[in-house]
Amino acid sequence: MAEENHVPDTPGDAAASGAPESRPTRSGTDAVNLAAEQSKSTAGRNIPALEDLPVAADTANLRLGPNLHDGLLALLPLVGVWRGEGQADTPEGGQYTFGQQITFAHDGENYLTYESRMWKVDEEGNPSDLDQRESGFVRIDLKDNIEFVCSHSAGAVEIFYGKPVNERAWEIQSASTMVTETGPATLGPGKRLYGLMPNNHLGWVDERVVDGELRPRMSAELTRVVG
Repeated sequence: MAEENHVPDTPGDAAASGAPESRPTRSGTDAVNLAAEQSKSTAGRNIPALEDLPVAADTANLRLGPNLHDGLLALLPLVGVWRGEGQADTPEGGQYTFGQQITFAHDGENYLTYESRMWKVDEEGNPSDLDQRESGFVRIDLKDNIEFVCSHSAGAVEIFYGKPVNERAWEIQSASTMVTETGPATLGPGKRLYGLMPNNHLGWVDERVVDGELRPRMSAELTRVVG
C-alpha cells in the first residue's frame, strides 16, 4: 500500500514542514492557480496611508507603492496582511484561542516592517479581550542571514537571527532579550518558524525554553487579506 502524504496537524507543524520533501505534493501550476484565485479579493487592498506624507508610505501590497528592494527578494512571500486564529499557552499551564493580524510591509528601503495584533477569542468564537502586540523590523543580507528586531507590548525587546529554510519558510532564534522591570519574567530564549503552508496560508510557531528544553508556546494559521 502506497504511503500517503503527511498533512501537518497544526499551523506550527505546517511551518516546520517547510522543506519541499516534507510537504504534500502540489504542482507548480496548482500553486499558481490557487494564488491567483485567492488574490481576486486581496490584490486591490492595501494598508491605510496618509496621502500628504513627504516620503514613500508603507505598502503591504507588492502591486502598489514603491518597488520592493532587491535585497528583500528572499522575504518577498511574507509581504502582505495576514489574519486568522491560533493557540497560546498561559503562564498557569492552560491554553487559550487568540485571533491575530500580522502585517509585513515595506517602503522601498532594505527592510520589512512588522506588526502583530492579537485578541483573545472565547469558547463561542467571539473576540473577548485585547491581547499582545508586537512591532519590529526584518532585514536579510546577501548571505541570507536574517535579523529581526521585535518589541513586545508586555515590556520586552528581542533580537532574532536566522536563515530561510527554503523559499517558503524562515527560521529565526532569539540571541538577545531585554525585559523591563514590569515585563514578562518567564520569557525565556526562543525560536520562531514562519512558513507558507500548501494552501498558501501563513503558519507560524513560537517555541520557548522551559525547564531546559524548547516547547511550543503559541502558533497560528493566517489567511492573506491584503496583497
